[in-house]
Amino acid sequence: MLKIAFCDDETAEIAQLEELLEEYAAARGQEFVHTSYQSSVELMADIEKGERFDIMLLDILMPGENGMTAAREVREHDTNVKIIFLTASPEFAVESYAVDAWYYQLKPIRQEDFFRLMDSACAACSKEQTHSLILRSKNGIVRVELEKLVYCEVMGRTLTFHLNSGVVLESMGRLDDLCNQLVPYPNFLRPHRSFLINMEYIANIAARSITMQDGAEVPLPHGKYSETKDRYLSYIFDRKKAVL
Repeated sequence: MLKIAFCDDETAEIAQLEELLEEYAAARGQEFVHTSYQSSVELMADIEKGERFDIMLLDILMPGENGMTAAREVREHDTNVKIIFLTASPEFAVESYAVDAWYYQLKPIRQEDFFRLMDSACAACSKEQTHSLILRSKNGIVRVELEKLVYCEVMGRTLTFHLNSGVVLESMGRLDDLCNQLVPYPNFLRPHRSFLINMEYIANIAARSITMQDGAEVPLPHGKYSETKDRYLSYIFDRKKAVL
């Protein structure tokens, strides 16, 4: 069940969005949980308490803190939520890319516009939920898409996740348990007892280490080079990538 947030200072706009969501849920046979806010301050108060949403429809032109500023703050806590900006003005369209907005929708919102946006966002959420991890980090509950995970390192009971965006997340756990969860995904390899890597991000394999595309060096234990190289080449051939 997806969680939706509406944020608009106009009561009539909130009522319209709630009605459209009800119509959409009935038409698609899906269930949603939604929360409505009439200010970005209220929204951010819940976000800072750990509340997370899958999709957020956010008005830009609101009294006090506008929606664009709120979106920047949301991104400090949640990089996965699909932010859809709602506005009567096109002037912020370019700026919306800076906060990785899913879409920029001009008002008034017609039913067909709402259904199209929700179809797209819901499909993306479903795909991410299938290929993702849920972490309990210092920033709260975070969903990590597996395709964005470069490598994970364990020190004691702390798992450190390095993402392709440069973001680093920490969570308590065991690397053995993580490896067991990722067995169905052939792109993950454990070349060292303290590291799990995504082979999609390998830049170089040498006798004593693996270099990832972000420059990180993952140590290779003595005698593991041939096994690791063969596993990587097998993965590459299975993916039908060119090898010279």
